Amino acid sequence: MADEQKPTPENMTMLQGFEWYVPADQKHWTRLEKHVPQLKAWGVDNIWIPPACKASSNQGNGYDIYDLYDLGEFDQKGSVATKWGTKASLLQLCRTAQKHGVGLYFDAVLNHKFAADRKEKCLAVEVDPNDRNKETSDKYEIEAWVGFDFPGRGERYSGMKYHWYHFSGVDYNARNEKTAIYKIMGDKSQGWAEDGDVDGEKGNYDFLMGSDLDYAHPEVSSDVLAWGSWLAEQLPLSGIRFDAIKHYSEDFLRKFITTLDERYGGGWFFVGEFWKDSLDDMTRYLERMGRKFSLFDAPLVYNFSQISKASGADLRGVFEDTLVSVMPVNAVTLVMNHDTQPYQALEAPIEGWFKPLAYTLILLRDTGYPCLWYGDLYGIKGEHPFPPSCGGALPKLALARKLYSYGKQADYFDYATCLGWVRYGTWDRRYGCAVVMSNAGPGEKRMHVGEMHAGEVWTDVLGWSDREVTIGDDGFGDFVCGQTSVSVFVNRDADGREKFAEKFDDNIYEE
Repeated sequence: MADEQKPTPENMTMLQGFEWYVPADQKHWTRLEKHVPQLKAWGVDNIWIPPACKASSNQGNGYDIYDLYDLGEFDQKGSVATKWGTKASLLQLCRTAQKHGVGLYFDAVLNHKFAADRKEKCLAVEVDPNDRNKETSDKYEIEAWVGFDFPGRGERYSGMKYHWYHFSGVDYNARNEKTAIYKIMGDKSQGWAEDGDVDGEKGNYDFLMGSDLDYAHPEVSSDVLAWGSWLAEQLPLSGIRFDAIKHYSEDFLRKFITTLDERYGGGWFFVGEFWKDSLDDMTRYLERMGRKFSLFDAPLVYNFSQISKASGADLRGVFEDTLVSVMPVNAVTLVMNHDTQPYQALEAPIEGWFKPLAYTLILLRDTGYPCLWYGDLYGIKGEHPFPPSCGGALPKLALARKLYSYGKQADYFDYATCLGWVRYGTWDRRYGCAVVMSNAGPGEKRMHVGEMHAGEVWTDVLGWSDREVTIGDDGFGDFVCGQTSVSVFVNRDADGREKFAEKFDDNIYEE
């Protein structure tokens, strides 16, 4: 007797649940919590939340991290709450997410610390910013902000206090008020991480910013490993996003992940920010990690940026030299994030008209784990505000992924400025979809969706094309899109089509 067919796994989509300029009003957890049911209904399964640990002030996004063990619980650095809110409101977000089947990914900032409580004297040498292995001064005594006592928290959760010998480098000498990159020297300091344990850019890219943690020191590694288990007990998480992983020990990160897997069943998702436009470096890093680990596909973001700015660029090269093209299981695909958004250091501009095409390319194909961005879904605040992008199409594209983007894929990449592809569906998710996009004039593709759909009428779920396509007896249809646009065709009678007529509420800041 033949085995019963297994259900088709459901497509998963994640959301980066913040942008750099979210108002610092300590209400972000509450706003996000209210939108969890809607996000789930439109196809979001997991949310990457911003760094929830206490920053250098209640205005800081958390990458200027002060205390790992303060999730908005203690009166430190000017307030109890972080920029995002209190620990109580974070726990409420967790409860609501659990109720609606949405996982949360924690943003772990483990490379450095900021806003020390006091200065300490230590020996250091200055190094060349472009080659950190090249010393540019003799060893001399500096006064560095490296004393962390956490007076607002005291001994709660961890008794570890940080001193100069727990750090490998700093960027400021308070004695002469000089800014430079200082490598800390001393009997208990190991200097920079060993070659091969961090990225080799700039000679040795151990130092990034602030007070750089030295994971060769056993007290540092023990405390941060203990924090990982503490975090898992405090919050019902589904995974972790690791910040700046090319700047600290690969060996420590493997140990951190292994520890969590062994203690909590191995079901967490782990993704690292290895932001570099080098496919070779990314694949080598993944091979060295030696386990289920993912990276954000930075080369794909740069491809999107370049194609969007070049009139009539060849769309067929959009996946060249990208992580998703060679290691699709390990690739988190994205269009923009908090580092590449406008006015940020790694800004990678993507023209507004191209964003719907870019999101279609990550959401409706058969490879990669796509990540939506809060700024595109809800807009950007701050001094240079931007409205939500994609003309209302982004929630619909996420929903189309959840409902229809299944099964075998057939590509129609035969024309430089007009791409098409078909997803044939599966035995239990049978509707499938047909996609056409153009970065020039109106596009048209004759594509095969299958004889099983003969006689069906397919229409664009985005509503950007009014073409009704009747599928022929041979399974073919003539699908179209507008100028510099995209269309996603699905059987007009398919289950779930009524949802596309609803309005997604993108006004997350409404009181």
